[in-house]
Amino acid sequence: MTGAINEDQELDFEFGLYTFGDLARDPVTGRAIDAHERLQEIVAAAQLADEAGLDVFGVGEHHRLDFAVSSPAVVMAAIAQVTRRIRLFSATTVLSTADPVQVFEDFATLDLLSSGRAEIIAGRGAFVESFPLFGYDLNDYEGLFSEKIGLLLKLGAEERVNWNGHHRSALSNAEIAPRPLQQRMPVWIGVGGTPESAARAGTLGTGMTIAMLGGDPARFKPLVDIYKKAGAEAGHSPAELKIAVASHGYLASTTEQAAAEFYPYYMNYFGKLMRERGREFQLSRNDLLQMAGPNHALAVGSPQQIIEKILYQHELFGHHRFTAQIDIGGQPLSKVAAAIDLLAAEVAPVVRREIRKGRSHG
Repeated sequence: MTGAINEDQELDFEFGLYTFGDLARDPVTGRAIDAHERLQEIVAAAQLADEAGLDVFGVGEHHRLDFAVSSPAVVMAAIAQVTRRIRLFSATTVLSTADPVQVFEDFATLDLLSSGRAEIIAGRGAFVESFPLFGYDLNDYEGLFSEKIGLLLKLGAEERVNWNGHHRSALSNAEIAPRPLQQRMPVWIGVGGTPESAARAGTLGTGMTIAMLGGDPARFKPLVDIYKKAGAEAGHSPAELKIAVASHGYLASTTEQAAAEFYPYYMNYFGKLMRERGREFQLSRNDLLQMAGPNHALAVGSPQQIIEKILYQHELFGHHRFTAQIDIGGQPLSKVAAAIDLLAAEVAPVVRREIRKGRSHG
């Protein structure tokens, strides 16, 4: 997705992975992992994804001791040196508590180091620890993001910037350097479920990444409709309005095997998060197997099951990219590597072929 796209230009459907780099003890083996080893595993997984032919790899941002990544651009700069073609995106950049100038310059530097492979997914994140850490008031949650996404897009469009806002100092003929290699470094907005976020992404003409972690994907269809409608009303062509889906996922030879192997890691990941919020996370193995069905967002199953899920979602959304977080809860790198191979070798070619076939018949 480099630069602007012509209205008559159809991109191949894209596949990728993303990680938040959580630091969890393996619930099966009991093995713990530290930040040093986790970061090495992230770079190794990205290299495997690149070699397998996947299109994109994302690194998320957290500011907690149980996550290894607080600076996605730094991690992706390391990944850029051991990969050749895979595009690199933040998943997500917590823009509300970041300086858009610093974010843009960091990713422009990444873009140069990677020979034009950088993308930004800007969002507000599911955690709020960055607000007190960087001196922001949580009461300004909405205003901070709205102002900063506007500035970030302006920085991409202009080398010298004049700007005034409420939450940072004004810019007067400020030089924004370095400039990225891409003429237009892609910016997406991450959307969890709020119509306002979908409308903002459409109005601004950014891509929209839907964090679709559970439930029937059909419930996200109104967000896509809002996004496309807002984009059209703002004068953006349909070709500019790109949609990505981000889901938790895991692949194995059969759906039963995938659900059985993924279950302890899924429970490990969500159980901890729910306990922090004073709630219990109750889910049986059979529940997870049911969630692996075609009409559920969780991307767990055999290659054929994942193909069916993605094609069903494509009928709903007409999206352009699917990304999966397959390394949660202490999942060992060997299992991640096997899932990467299945996604790249058995899922991606079939989905692309079926979508191309649908376009030609349309």
